[in-house]
Amino acid sequence: MYIVCCDLEGVWVPEVWINVSKKTGIEELKYTTRDFSDYDELMQHRLKILDKHGLKLKDIQDVIATIKPLDGALEMINWIKEKTQLIVVSDTFREFADPLMRQLNRPTLFCHSLTVDNNNRISNYNLRQKDPKRKVIQALKSLEYQVVAFGDSYNDVTMLKEADAGILYKPPQNVVDDYPQFPVCTNYEELKKELSKYI
Repeated sequence: MYIVCCDLEGVWVPEVWINVSKKTGIEELKYTTRDFSDYDELMQHRLKILDKHGLKLKDIQDVIATIKPLDGALEMINWIKEKTQLIVVSDTFREFADPLMRQLNRPTLFCHSLTVDNNNRISNYNLRQKDPKRKVIQALKSLEYQVVAFGDSYNDVTMLKEADAGILYKPPQNVVDDYPQFPVCTNYEELKKELSKYI
């Protein structure tokens, strides 16, 4: 039996940090895991920019509250859940995710957490574990599940490699060029056809 594992941002909802960048006008916050292959480097960059501009957790949560799922996302999630189990494996944070997951009818989410001080300042981020996306796939395979996984960015690659089948969904060209071994889907209909080979 195949279980589906997937990313969140860029797959079901718009990229949170790009929206924060647009809303605040802070250009340096537009970078995502599509641009940085090293997640720690990306997060350290973000934390410095937040401090520099005095942005607090609530400022980001206010932006997230305005974000809507991508067109067709909920229907696609429902289609997958009618066929098998779906686990969203994301590098987002519990403190960000709730309004987004509510709109997606709360599929199972594995993600990280933030350290927030008494002034609502984000002082650090806490990975659930090192290389968490790959570890989720390994854990499911140890339970005798087969896994098909999809995502759009560099931080999804270890998950796609570890899965029995990996798919790039709407990736930027640089990720496609770096990982030509994965099939590429550019919309939910193409993704449905690719997933139908397994579920």
